[in-house]
Amino acid sequence: MEQKRQQTGPASELTRREFMRDSAVTAAGLAVGLGAVSGRSAYAEEAARKTRSYNPQMEYRRLGKTNIWASAVCLGGHWKRVNVMTPDAFKGDDWLGANLGDDAFKKNRYDVVSRCIECGINYIDACTKEEVLAYAEALRGRRDKMYLGFSWYQEEMRNGNFRTTEALLKTLEKGMREAKLEYVDLWRITMHEQSGNHTNAEVDEMMKALEKARQQGKTRFTGFSSHDRPHIKWMIETYPSVVQVAVTPYTAKSKVLPQDSVFEAVKKFDVGVFGIKPFAGTSLFKGDSSLASPSAEEDDRLARMAIRYILCNPAITAPIPGLINAHQVDNVAKAIKERRELDLKEARELEAAMDEAWAKLPADYQWLKNWEYV
Repeated sequence: MEQKRQQTGPASELTRREFMRDSAVTAAGLAVGLGAVSGRSAYAEEAARKTRSYNPQMEYRRLGKTNIWASAVCLGGHWKRVNVMTPDAFKGDDWLGANLGDDAFKKNRYDVVSRCIECGINYIDACTKEEVLAYAEALRGRRDKMYLGFSWYQEEMRNGNFRTTEALLKTLEKGMREAKLEYVDLWRITMHEQSGNHTNAEVDEMMKALEKARQQGKTRFTGFSSHDRPHIKWMIETYPSVVQVAVTPYTAKSKVLPQDSVFEAVKKFDVGVFGIKPFAGTSLFKGDSSLASPSAEEDDRLARMAIRYILCNPAITAPIPGLINAHQVDNVAKAIKERRELDLKEARELEAAMDEAWAKLPADYQWLKNWEYV
């Protein structure tokens, strides 16, 4: 596959002045707004103020070569434990089996998105059919307030019937049609967790689909989701013109390897990174995430410390926790305003909490332990 094809369509509509401005922004620093490093560029400040749902109380980080300015914490698509807020939302025990037509569930998602917008959180990562439909509905009439990540994982690379360029493009078109989306901000295809299990030919088909969708103006930016560190690095290096964003695990226990880290490639090729599972699923928390939980205050503090810890890695654009109520939105936004570096007492408390989280990870989350060193 040719790696340097000319990009066309909405994603490429940059004037030379804008290009020069964004190059200067990259050189000057990656974060602006509350809590950003001192000495940030005026170009960066100006660019961030033009981002969606800008709030001066939120910090914004440049999402790699997309030149989008994303809030330093974003909204993950998963709504695990939302049944604490809306008891009739789930069909059975499967959170993915949410009743999208349930009025209380729809109101919950609308209210959470509304609070995100008010706080300056401006990206939603929807990675399943259900999430795309639910969040597209929650954004109806205010689509310009949030950037929307799209993945219809049920009919993408994890399904053997959808590993060709043609099949993947049909999935995108089908999802956009069903969700009534005129465009997608970021098509980030969900691969096998161990994406190295895909053949090189399958990966090439996926990259061709992403590139073609961008050329056709269906998506502005392109990327993928994977849990396979060496393979992520290989894809970034092999397809530099296509891989603009990677979505991958990064928890409050993750540490950067001193050598051969995936973040070396992230920095070299200017790739934006959204970190999933910042709270190790929900294993970090003591309570059930209800507002009346006896552990609510402690869990809020742990959540904020986890966000602060993760943001100390400048290669992470933003952690993307799932949030089930407006209070949780306010809490993660509060983390952005707090001192970034943990003091010794906080660091010890978070480390102990993550040790407990590691010990109680469910069987289907044991893989997360592989993300202690990145």
